[in-house]
Amino acid sequence: MSSQPQIQAFFDPQTWTVSYLVSDPLSRRAAVIDPVLDFDFKSGRTSTGSADKLLACVRDQGLTVDWILETHAHADHLSGARYLQSQVGGRIAIGENIRQVQATFKKLYNLERSFLPDGSQFDHLFKDGESFRIGTLEVTALLVPGHTPADMAYLIGDAVFVGDTLFMPDVGSARADFPGGDARQLYRSMRRILDLPPATRVFVCHDYPPEGRAPQWQTTVAAQRAGNIHMRDGIDEDSFVAMRRARDATLEVPTLILPSIQVNVRAGQLPPAEDNGVSYLRIPLNALPARP
Repeated sequence: MSSQPQIQAFFDPQTWTVSYLVSDPLSRRAAVIDPVLDFDFKSGRTSTGSADKLLACVRDQGLTVDWILETHAHADHLSGARYLQSQVGGRIAIGENIRQVQATFKKLYNLERSFLPDGSQFDHLFKDGESFRIGTLEVTALLVPGHTPADMAYLIGDAVFVGDTLFMPDVGSARADFPGGDARQLYRSMRRILDLPPATRVFVCHDYPPEGRAPQWQTTVAAQRAGNIHMRDGIDEDSFVAMRRARDATLEVPTLILPSIQVNVRAGQLPPAEDNGVSYLRIPLNALPARP
């Protein structure tokens, strides 16, 4: 016998990120989706306040964490996956196309020879359509590339966790101009999500609310199809691609893209310490395209 997931959201106002604790009420097994490791750019210090709030709920509710799921290698926050694993266990997992992302960014950062772009930093790499369980809950991993080549969505009961593929209806869609991104792929990935039953609950990874609206993170397939400003019913692929490419050309580089990705392709592990015992993040100069 299966049940619907219990879902708790944790919003990080520094990065506009929403992490989730998803649990099975029958077995008390759980998964964490897209956890955040706090990072102060000015001082170069990491901290665990955001992840600790989530951990407190895990412990207070007596949950066993089986999975720590990443929707993709984020460009806007450092992953708290490795820290969470050190505290409560669980397998860190992401889509198998992370290898492509790792290969791209190993070159950009000129990472150490021991860093292999083979996905081995993660405990499991999901294939498209692969099924797994959180207690009695059946989960399906869906490949939804476009924002990056490795984006995954996780369908759990009547809920789907879409990462950066879709935003709230009044915000629209994710950018598709990162390395390996593709606006046509993004359109098809969003259509895949929007072909789910209309009552399916949609949980987004970020919200950048218009002025006057508080942050939100839950909507439905029906609401997206009716009102998403970029992707509602009636918007065809060519129109979406033209809009997305024009919009992406005006967007600034995310503040934390350079610190975050070199950590996130390591499944949240900081770079290895150098001979003085300190870990360093690399900032490649004049390597990314110029932006407005």
